[in-house]
Amino acid sequence: MLNVEEIKSLIPQRYPFLMIDRVIEIKEGEFIKAYKNISRNEECFNGHFPDSAVFPGAFIAEAMAQAACILLKKSILDLKATLFYVTNVKIRFFKTVIPGDQLHITIKTIKMTRIGGIFETEASVDNNIVSKGEMTFACK
Repeated sequence: MLNVEEIKSLIPQRYPFLMIDRVIEIKEGEFIKAYKNISRNEECFNGHFPDSAVFPGAFIAEAMAQAACILLKKSILDLKATLFYVTNVKIRFFKTVIPGDQLHITIKTIKMTRIGGIFETEASVDNNIVSKGEMTFACK
């Protein structure tokens, strides 16, 4: 539904910190589904357990935040905000993500306004939940 070039037009992050490869479904104001392919060539694996690579939980949270920003930008079309601040994060991690995994991200809106929002977040690999929680944003 949205390829990487369209994603880059909505959020400021770029390689190697762009954590969304594709948006596969979006319903403005309600939810977004996206994914990231976890490649062995990710920069983070050079230092995050090089002998037993694990995708960092902070990067999973970042992928969730980027997906939420895309949902916010697609939902409020005249939103001029370019800066997004995560003001509260409550995320739990249940399983590791490793090279070769496809990380699926689902974000559901709890509350959305022109100055931010609250989102329910979930990340999964092969239909197994690896992380779940809630994020609050402010935007400027």
